[in-house]
Amino acid sequence: MAKEKKLVESITSMEEDFAQWYTDVVKKAELAGYTSVKGCMVIKPAGYAIWENIQKELDRRFKETGVENVYLPMFIPESLLQKEKDHVEGFAPEAAWVTIGGSEPLQERMCVRPTSETLFCDFYKNDIQSYRDLPRVYNQWCSVVRWEKTTRPFLRSREFLWQEGHTAHATAREAEERTIQMLNVYADFCEEELAIPVIRGRKTDKEKFAGAEATYTIESLMHDGKALQSGTSHNFGDGFAKAFGIQFADKDNTLKNVYQTSWGMTTRMIGAIIMVHGDNSGLKLPPRIAPTQVMVIPIRQQQEGVLEKANEVKEALAAGGLRVKLDDSEKSPGWKFSEQEMRGIPVRVELGPKDIEAGNAVIVRRDTREKITAAIGELPEKVAEVLEAIQKDMFESAREHRDAHTYTAATKEEFKQIADEKPGFIKAMWCGCQECEDAIKEEVGVTSRCMPFAQEEISDTCIWCGRPAKHMVYWGKAY
Repeated sequence: MAKEKKLVESITSMEEDFAQWYTDVVKKAELAGYTSVKGCMVIKPAGYAIWENIQKELDRRFKETGVENVYLPMFIPESLLQKEKDHVEGFAPEAAWVTIGGSEPLQERMCVRPTSETLFCDFYKNDIQSYRDLPRVYNQWCSVVRWEKTTRPFLRSREFLWQEGHTAHATAREAEERTIQMLNVYADFCEEELAIPVIRGRKTDKEKFAGAEATYTIESLMHDGKALQSGTSHNFGDGFAKAFGIQFADKDNTLKNVYQTSWGMTTRMIGAIIMVHGDNSGLKLPPRIAPTQVMVIPIRQQQEGVLEKANEVKEALAAGGLRVKLDDSEKSPGWKFSEQEMRGIPVRVELGPKDIEAGNAVIVRRDTREKITAAIGELPEKVAEVLEAIQKDMFESAREHRDAHTYTAATKEEFKQIADEKPGFIKAMWCGCQECEDAIKEEVGVTSRCMPFAQEEISDTCIWCGRPAKHMVYWGKAY
């Protein structure tokens, strides 16, 4: 019994120390581990399996919009990176450089890919010649390196996994449409698969991607009231095309610049799943993204017929299209229950001698711990029904939490008070002036998260300076 309690007691309460709670869940659920490579992590099988499901579902959604996968080098010559001034300045503080190859100094140092805009531009300038070559709608799955000073597993590490889409179009309108289209792909994915509600909107010029004309974002709210930028889509206009000479012969036989976009989502979404859905017993995975949706746990498995029936149940659930495992280890049932909860497996099916005799099994929901008795022969259908209910309820719970922690401020004093006392999003009006945005960050400690597509008119003046307002903005503290 002491061991059973120890598994859960080793997690710090999120109310006591949210940051430590997060780290404890990552470690105890065996999602990731630390390495001797400072600022980098080992993504363990349990964590990587979540990423594989994210990758699989995103890839499917991308391809439905005409995206094709490619792969480009991880090294960028310095001269190539220097071609777009704003872009290189934006990434310079985080760049990692290779200066020696083998035992010889390199003639030109190479940047280890922090992002691949310049590589795609170098590729496109030779690959695109005519309007017939457009659009180019490519994506690559890869890792990138950014030399972060402060790191935390999944949320911020020096090397992380992601996908980066890079597209080229004949017109500005097509590029803008693709930029918004991919943002909506991300938003739908987060809400439908991860059960994470998001705010869709545009970043301010201060917060936009280096070299972009416009950056669009989806913002989600974590359990501690901090925001997480969960996916971004950038419209580059023809700025990169001008810098790299990416031109095409149009139908009228004149040379024109292409218009480009890029968009990305990373392994930080595993961190988002933890911080939106987790509790003091550990991880809580939405069924659609969970590597294992059901854990079958036999009770008194040493008794004749119990393991055999548990295996039959497992096979029947698998045949019903569910991702299922059987825990037939020598651990006690209490330990198995704690472990299943720690790992966030959405449902467990308990099966003991008395249950078998009655022709029943017990379904236990991870999210609510509700117990449901069901006939063994009906388990595939009943468990599938419960998993759909969990998916829906987890999204609604997260949305209720976000809405309950979204506040509206009409005056500067109200804005400051909310920021000091109530973690969450603050909706307030802004004049569009960066001086006000900088002052708010400096004096209040919150940043602009986005100008939502769904605008509201809280007042007609800026929250900070009192001049006429141009946008309603979501503000907040963020990871």
